[in-house]
Amino acid sequence: MKEFIRALTRFDFNALFREKTTNTFIQFFRYIFVGGISFVADAAALWVCEKFMHYMIAAAIAFVFGLAVNYILSVCFVFSETEKVKSKAKEFTVYAVIGVIGLLLTEAIMYLCTDIIGMYFLLSKIVAAAIVLVWNFVARKKILYTNK
Repeated sequence: MKEFIRALTRFDFNALFREKTTNTFIQFFRYIFVGGISFVADAAALWVCEKFMHYMIAAAIAFVFGLAVNYILSVCFVFSETEKVKSKAKEFTVYAVIGVIGLLLTEAIMYLCTDIIGMYFLLSKIVAAAIVLVWNFVARKKILYTNK
């Protein structure tokens, strides 16, 4: 935590964004940005797809796009210094399974917020994204990217 606070208070952008690290706080800070970029990719795909199909199907399709963006950016910028699974195929499979659980959470939250509460579907997506961001980071960090 001290390393993260020191980098944040000194506006040390190299430590916060570029240098490889195993510091969980710095990784989560980076994951928020990666998640934000992935969310924009996902939401843009959702917005386009929703014009042609039901929003729940569109959300599933958009999820796949957001997952790919998230995986690439996370491996390059968030978890780049931690021990990884030896097989990229196995790593992506586990990454995707965690993501699918996140998708199920997203679908449930969007259904609750949109169909039950009556919230606009993109606002529902924002609520779901915030909750699922935490789930995805914690699960991926603990299952895939914890130094052993």
